[in-house]
Amino acid sequence: MRIIATVVLLLLSSLAAAGPKLYVFDCGAIKLADVAMFGLKAEQTPVRELFVPCYLIEHGSERLLWDTGLPLNVAGRGKVTMDGGDSFLYERSIVDQLAAMGIEPADITYVAFSHLHADHAGGANAFAGSNVLMQKAEWDSALAGNPEFEPADVFAKLKETKLTIIDGDYDVFGDGSVKFVYAPGHTPGHQAVLINLEKTGPLMLSGDLYHFRESRALRRVPTFNYDAAMSLQSIDRVEALLKETGATLWIEHDKALADTLRKAPQFYE
Repeated sequence: MRIIATVVLLLLSSLAAAGPKLYVFDCGAIKLADVAMFGLKAEQTPVRELFVPCYLIEHGSERLLWDTGLPLNVAGRGKVTMDGGDSFLYERSIVDQLAAMGIEPADITYVAFSHLHADHAGGANAFAGSNVLMQKAEWDSALAGNPEFEPADVFAKLKETKLTIIDGDYDVFGDGSVKFVYAPGHTPGHQAVLINLEKTGPLMLSGDLYHFRESRALRRVPTFNYDAAMSLQSIDRVEALLKETGATLWIEHDKALADTLRKAPQFYE
C-alpha cells in the first residue's frame, strides 16, 4: 500500500509540475488597402494581409484565453469590406472552434486581452462569464468612451461581470509560467504575454507592439497609437526582456509566421 501511495503522489506531483500548453486559433484575416497608418511607406513592406489570432493556454485544470479575435458577427459572412477599402474575413468563430474541441465558454477559467481593439476583443462578450483579467488603464480608457475602442458593443457584456482589475505586470498562475508584460502605448493598457513552454522554450506574444516584421526592423509605430513615445519605451522594454529571457517573439498579426504555426487542436508545450 505504501508503494502504491508513493507512486500516486509521484504521478500527482508530475501532473502538477507539468508546464502549460499553447493552442493557436485562426480568428480571421484583415486585408489592408495601404500601410501608411502603421508608420510605413508602401515600398517598405509588400504585406497587405494581417493574421488575427486567438490563443488558448492550458495550465493543469485551468485555461486562459488570450485575445478573442474579430467580432463574432463577422464570422461566416465571407469577405466584409469596410470604409476605406480594408476588409475582414473570418471563417469560423472562436466559440465554434473551441466547441469542436469540446470546450465551452464556461470551461474557460481566465480571459485576457492584449488590448480592447475590436480585432483582439471581438469575441469578448461570449466569455463574460469567465474571470476577466483587465488592465486598469485599458478599462478606464474604454469606459470613458474613447473612439478608438469602437464598436464598444463587442465588449459591452464585460461591464456586467466581475472583472479582476490588474495594474502592470501580472503572473497569471503564480508560478512564472505565464506572465503579462505591461507594454502601454498602442493603447493605454496594452500588454504582451510571456509564456514559458518546457519543450518549445519561452515565447512572447506581441499583441500590437508590432504589426509587421518591418515595424520591428525599422522601429516604427502606427500613427493611430495612443502615445508614440510610450510605445517606443515599451518596445525597448520588451526587446530587453527578449534578450534577458531568450524568448522568441511571435508578432501576432504576422501572416507569414502564422502560416508556419500548428493550429488547434494541435498545440505547443
